[in-house]
Amino acid sequence: MGGSEWVSTSVPYLAASSGTRGDVWAAEAAAEGHRGSQRIVAAGEVEAPGPVAELLGAPAGQSVVARRRIMYLDGEPCELTDTYYPTDIAGGTRLAGTARIPGGAIRLLADLGHVGVRVCEEVTARPATEHEREQLRLTTGEPVLQLTRLTLDGADRPIQVDIMAMPPRRQKLRYEIRIG
Repeated sequence: MGGSEWVSTSVPYLAASSGTRGDVWAAEAAAEGHRGSQRIVAAGEVEAPGPVAELLGAPAGQSVVARRRIMYLDGEPCELTDTYYPTDIAGGTRLAGTARIPGGAIRLLADLGHVGVRVCEEVTARPATEHEREQLRLTTGEPVLQLTRLTLDGADRPIQVDIMAMPPRRQKLRYEIRIG
């Protein structure tokens, strides 16, 4: 990692921790000499946005559970993350609330019997919305990278969709692929 370049990998966010109560984001940041934190802005049932409904294989307008967070690196906002779950998986659970989840959401999903075994990610660059500019403290015209992650279980059932917006400055997404 260069002096001002932030390197992030998806791997730590995909596997349930083995009893760890810590925050994966904070641990990843600390390992790189930074301070990572997050604020849960909202949580609860919402109407699935069109692209989310499509990824979850749900009818347009169906209710899903959403958790909206702002991620901070060294006290500066660096990512907006919206996570969506099918209501039959997350409704009535801690995923539908704004309190921190001991062990994290992936651990809770695993405890509920929903383990992700396959992940599809797509990264695009696009203009930032006014809301993103405000929340991420971007300048006019500054774009965002959007990472969309779909997590599926062993039966190929969608169990989670994450949509993340982050400024491309200082970002470097790292992917490791093992074949066989």
